[in-house]
Amino acid sequence: MYDRILLPTDGSEAAEAAVPDAFELAETYDAEIHVLYVVDTRTLATVDLGAETVLSTLEEEGDAAVGRIRARAVDAGIDVVTAVEAGSPADIIVDYSADHDVDLVVMATHGRRGLDRYLLGSVAERVVRSADVPVLTVRRATHVE
Repeated sequence: MYDRILLPTDGSEAAEAAVPDAFELAETYDAEIHVLYVVDTRTLATVDLGAETVLSTLEEEGDAAVGRIRARAVDAGIDVVTAVEAGSPADIIVDYSADHDVDLVVMATHGRRGLDRYLLGSVAERVVRSADVPVLTVRRATHVE
């Protein structure tokens, strides 16, 4: 059913919420996990000086983020492919899924609401609307004490 599962990450704690679900599906279907980090170049358009340095730093952060998930996948015996790409996150995720014959996208939502969601938009929401494959969204658990 699923041969290739795309797991986009931005390296955040919220993005980590999708990892267990993606791994469980990969184990169930003996699927390969593709871990993708997108350097959001839309924010670099406002940086005049040192844009190359900023891009390089963000790519290093991306390498570290996918590397952490890669190590966990290898430890779990899951085949894994990693990539760091630059562009608009939702567009790159949708394009990557098409270019790599991905069967399912598993991604976290950040749980923004109200004005933040309106102003920042929702990458997950745009992917859900644009992807040609199923998208499983995972909300980060909130702790109630």
